[in-house]
Amino acid sequence: MTPPLGSVPAGPSPDEDLAPGVLSIALVSEHASPLATLGGVDAGGQNVHVAALAGALADRGHRVTVHTRRDDPALPDRVPLRDGVEVHHVPAGPARPVPKDRLLPCMEEFGQHLARAWRARTPDVVHSHYWMSGLASLRVARELGLPLLHTFHALGTVKRRHQGRADTSPPERIGCETEVGLGCDRVVATCRDEVAELLRMGVPADRIGVVPCGVDTDQFTPVGPAAPRGPFRYRLLQLGRLVPRKGAAVSVAALARLPDTELVVVGGPPPGGLDDDPEVRRLRGLARDAGVAGRVRFTGGVNAARVPALLRSADVVLCPADYEPFGIVPLEAMACGRPVVASAVGGQLDTIADPGTGRLVPAGDPEALARAVAALLADPAARAACGAAGRRRVLSRYGWPRIAAATEAAYCEVLDAEPAATRAG
Repeated sequence: MTPPLGSVPAGPSPDEDLAPGVLSIALVSEHASPLATLGGVDAGGQNVHVAALAGALADRGHRVTVHTRRDDPALPDRVPLRDGVEVHHVPAGPARPVPKDRLLPCMEEFGQHLARAWRARTPDVVHSHYWMSGLASLRVARELGLPLLHTFHALGTVKRRHQGRADTSPPERIGCETEVGLGCDRVVATCRDEVAELLRMGVPADRIGVVPCGVDTDQFTPVGPAAPRGPFRYRLLQLGRLVPRKGAAVSVAALARLPDTELVVVGGPPPGGLDDDPEVRRLRGLARDAGVAGRVRFTGGVNAARVPALLRSADVVLCPADYEPFGIVPLEAMACGRPVVASAVGGQLDTIADPGTGRLVPAGDPEALARAVAALLADPAARAACGAAGRRRVLSRYGWPRIAAATEAAYCEVLDAEPAATRAG
């Protein structure tokens, strides 16, 4: 690795001043900043997860630094996110937005800056998020002897299986993911489906633990303001990154079978950029062809503070992705007491209890989606029961205090064992 390039800007008090039992935790999230506006092509569940995990770990008394790539020259080196959490903007590659699938050439520089930062202020534990963060972190962890845990959030083998030639990932991705999975101390998987995929990749079962994603049960609640409704009797809502695999086209097609119902699609570019967005134009064309253009509304990307009110305004929340490594939106919807109809894939198989909290349908099947939604729309009591059960399920399993405690336990298990970097020699 290239030698250190110099010192890093002064930050909070040195790690050696931390009280006993308090960990200095480095979260690495190269493309998904916790400060990003949600709904863009590369801004979604991982951004929410990293921000919330950092805050929940800080609530447990730890000090957290989130290392993410600088994508704007005006960003300061370090930004306080909240008490106990700061965001470190790492200069790697051009200081402008770059699609995540083009960031691999920036990872060597990213790793060099991590090495500088961690020599100046050594963390107790490193937790990388997404494969490129893992790649950069693994090489530094090996050099400095730091314990490393990794969460993939998505796996290249799954993406290639579903997208085929449309997969824009670098060809090196799957090999790098295997390197990270075999080289880190612990893979923190988010669902059972991911564990099965990791085992097929050759990652040993004793190197894998499961900690699901979480949801803020104080922010996402059934009680609170709801966004204004349109003139239609029913509202369906789909929330998330506006990319084809999220299945908005399936929702549009299903809408043609659901009279007096509107579909609100939340996510994508800022509202002023909707007309120029290729995916929005594609979906609008599909809506025109299906005769439902007047019942589909696109909000564009929204601030996170607006999301609970939007969810509360819906009768049913749709999550019809082709594949979903975990899926935070179902948790947010259930926390708001709304039934979810989702494709039976990935993490949604764990989070949604069918028929208790919603319905699971085959991916890519508008007729099945429409049938499940129509049954719920026709039965207000069933919708209310699903919503109440969803709220209970989230409170019992997916609150961030519980997720942070499980993550901390994984850190402590690794800290009590010999680091993989040492084992590797």
